[in-house]
Amino acid sequence: MTRTCSILGAPVQTGASQPGCIMGPASLRTAGLLRTLADLGWEVTDLGDLSIGAQEPVTHANPAIHDLAETRAWIEALSEAAFNAAQTHDRPIFIGGDHALAAGTLSGIARHAATQARPLFVLWLDAHPDLHTLRTTTSGNLHGTPVAYVTGQPDFDAFPPLEASIDPANFCMMGIRSVDPAERERIAKIGMEVHDMRALDETGVLAPLRAFLARVRAANGLLHISFDVDFLDPEIAPAVGTTVPGGATFREAHLIMEELCDSELVTSLDLVELNPFLDERGRTAKLICDLTASLFGRRVLDRMTRSY
Repeated sequence: MTRTCSILGAPVQTGASQPGCIMGPASLRTAGLLRTLADLGWEVTDLGDLSIGAQEPVTHANPAIHDLAETRAWIEALSEAAFNAAQTHDRPIFIGGDHALAAGTLSGIARHAATQARPLFVLWLDAHPDLHTLRTTTSGNLHGTPVAYVTGQPDFDAFPPLEASIDPANFCMMGIRSVDPAERERIAKIGMEVHDMRALDETGVLAPLRAFLARVRAANGLLHISFDVDFLDPEIAPAVGTTVPGGATFREAHLIMEELCDSELVTSLDLVELNPFLDERGRTAKLICDLTASLFGRRVLDRMTRSY
């Protein structure tokens, strides 16, 4: 039976400090994302790119915050678009754009999960936990806030009110290796499951991933994957403005995607923080397409030799 997926571009770069993520959706399309998924037997619908209009500036008590009005508008637009995409497709994919887009996609998918009377689980593949609130961020970069927002943490009065939040216990973070003090305190306070790179070095990626997937299956949950390019080691994925050494290897990342595919639990996906301006001959965009292919059914024996 043919399954359906949709592709929605979100050229968000208001949450970051370095320009270039606005080109992310076009880069993934150019790298062949839609064709790759269609070749794997999926019925693919390209929903185009979302956009927002001009916004009146909004100030905040935290003077570091920038582009608050624009980020709020992106969240509102993405939340509604994500809800609609989840209602009409088996597996919507949201391509960005910086990670602030997850504040919109996750809030919309959480609302969809509520209509199904099923819990939403999130696998967060990222170098950063993105657990700042509008009060604690010192950089003012709002791509560092989506997890705190969608889990209902305080100090988000300037963001759209949540129709459905996500239980922090339903998050599993893997690949974390850059955590600010305020985020570290919040992780301990709310009891979020975090596997940093030290833990993954010790256990490998499969043991924690399989334990998390068993929880999702037991709860009959929906599973959203939020994949940040900086989850990967910058040696293999240079096209990101927030590089942190020591990230996931090529095989670790593919193994995670292959295991997720085998689980048949994934219901939605973010692909974020791709900055083509920083790429080398499109190698990061091609790698993200290859990893997505592994999630959607490509096997190791199906992979062709590629030259760069």
